[in-house]
Amino acid sequence: MAFVIFNLLCVAALVGLDQAIKFWAVSALQPVGAMPLIPHVVELRFVLNQGMAFSLLSGKQLFLIVATSAALLLVAYWLFFRSRNNRLQQAALILVLGGGIGNLIDRVLNGEVVDYINLLFMRFAVFNFADICVCVGVALWVLVIFLEELHENTKKGPKEQ
Repeated sequence: MAFVIFNLLCVAALVGLDQAIKFWAVSALQPVGAMPLIPHVVELRFVLNQGMAFSLLSGKQLFLIVATSAALLLVAYWLFFRSRNNRLQQAALILVLGGGIGNLIDRVLNGEVVDYINLLFMRFAVFNFADICVCVGVALWVLVIFLEELHENTKKGPKEQ
């Protein structure tokens, strides 16, 4: 039971932080449009995104809501039933679930996602904290899979591969 409560609290904390930052972006950043964070490197720029990454599938809100919900249900299943003995996988899934729920809330309530981090040193989409959580979580999950494969191959030994 402690495992479930810990995971739920971590996911809730990420969602809460994401929603708090987006609330700030709407109230403080939207009126000014943009402000420098690190000059010539990163600015905070208020953008509403009706699609997913790089505005892909813009205007396809129902599809994005259904697809995201289904994916998050699978991630939640994996987190609560398949990651008990793997802390790195648990962290990865918490990040994906928290970030995914944060953006899903925006999409369901407002029909668009609030983005606010703009990299000035390269041409890239404006993104938000939830996007960072999802990307870092997916990268960690890939690392977990790679490490599990490596561990399995090491256990088999060179002759059994």
